[in-house]
Amino acid sequence: MARYTGSVWKKSRRLGISLTGTGKELDKRPYAPGQHGPNQRRKVSEYGLQLQEKQKLRFMYGLNERQFRTLFDKAGKMKGIHGENFMTLLESRLDNLVYRFGLARTRRQARQLVNHGHVTVDGGRVDIPSYTAKPGQVIGLREKSKNLDIVKEAVEVNNFVPEYLTFDEDQKEGTYSRYPERSELPAEINEALIVEFYSR
Repeated sequence: MARYTGSVWKKSRRLGISLTGTGKELDKRPYAPGQHGPNQRRKVSEYGLQLQEKQKLRFMYGLNERQFRTLFDKAGKMKGIHGENFMTLLESRLDNLVYRFGLARTRRQARQLVNHGHVTVDGGRVDIPSYTAKPGQVIGLREKSKNLDIVKEAVEVNNFVPEYLTFDEDQKEGTYSRYPERSELPAEINEALIVEFYSR
């Protein structure tokens, strides 16, 4: 399945969640898109709820179905709670960490920075957005990439870095200190429904 290239705002309104992380999509029209958007009264089945939760998380991190399912299966082979392991693996993706450090304003922008070879891990260039970082690794930008306008803008507007990360704004690099706890991950996601969806 190809990468989704449609309207992110429309998808956000359909799922009832801000996929860009800014919340702007739902400020003006916090209801589903379409002619009957504000007046839709559909009863959603249990399967529908599980599917919606899965789609929320998949679009939030910008993965296609095959990548998403592969990561889900990998999480199932780890010790601990399946759903929480899955969320941790998603959070450990390189493109997501670049976004969390505030080097990009959206995950899409972060993925582009990684793809174009601007990002380094422990000093070496890595251009694979799905690269899984491990605690202790240092993620930064190549020397000539630190002055990019989009990076400067992103760092200026970013006012929050999660506690499981440490970020040096001057050097524009950060350390993935530890794996995040469930309480530090998106609260609007119910990962148990996703586990149920794939366990059918």
